[in-house]
Amino acid sequence: MSLIAEQYGHGPSLVFLHGWGLNSGVWQRLATRLAKAYRVTLIDLPGFGVNHDRFPPHYDLDELTDMVAGVCPDDAAIVGWSLGGLVAQKLALSYPQRAGRLICVASSPRFVAEADWPGIAPNVLEAFASQLHSDIDATIARFLAIQAMGSRGAKSDIQAIKLLMGERPAPAAQALSGGLRLLQRTDLRQSVANIACPTLRLYGRNDSLVPVAVMEKVERLQPSSISMLFPGASHAPFISHEEEFARALTDYLQR
Repeated sequence: MSLIAEQYGHGPSLVFLHGWGLNSGVWQRLATRLAKAYRVTLIDLPGFGVNHDRFPPHYDLDELTDMVAGVCPDDAAIVGWSLGGLVAQKLALSYPQRAGRLICVASSPRFVAEADWPGIAPNVLEAFASQLHSDIDATIARFLAIQAMGSRGAKSDIQAIKLLMGERPAPAAQALSGGLRLLQRTDLRQSVANIACPTLRLYGRNDSLVPVAVMEKVERLQPSSISMLFPGASHAPFISHEEEFARALTDYLQR
């Protein structure tokens, strides 16, 4: 079963992939602005948003990427946020004809912290996985709170995300648990050097899910990539710093 994708605007192709527990509604304000100069494609990941009832046979990164590639235009600039950034990186590796440029937002090739790698403490993701069985809404709300933690306007950021994502169907439990497993298990560190397209990586200094210390480590793994840091942002700089984010993105795309 193929995914549903939304497209509007005219110009070079620009694709947006959202993060865990959410949907493409989070991109709506930015996408509307950019549709004046780009052909924007919004893709809800399998099991999320308008694709809440569409799943691959196995909820793994390869099959998710295959489904996304099926509705992604060629030679597009792929913007992937958080979990969507994992899919975007895999898309650039497995379907290089789709990715003219890669923009990873608050994402990482490896989300879980290890002895020599900054990231999310394993017990945090395990707690989310456990809580999913008892209260999905509370789990997503807690995840949103962690995403906004450190942002100067944390409460307004959360309200904005809830409002934007609330216009689409709720995610399926299968997608939530599968997405958490991807965050827990995926490790693309040995692969990112093989990404052929120009790559921009955007970070928030106050991000507790993708710590700023990741930036230097990823630069060593993918020396050809460009990094940019939003000093006052947390995990969702396109919400908390919408104007600055839009300017940074368009400046990069117009180079």
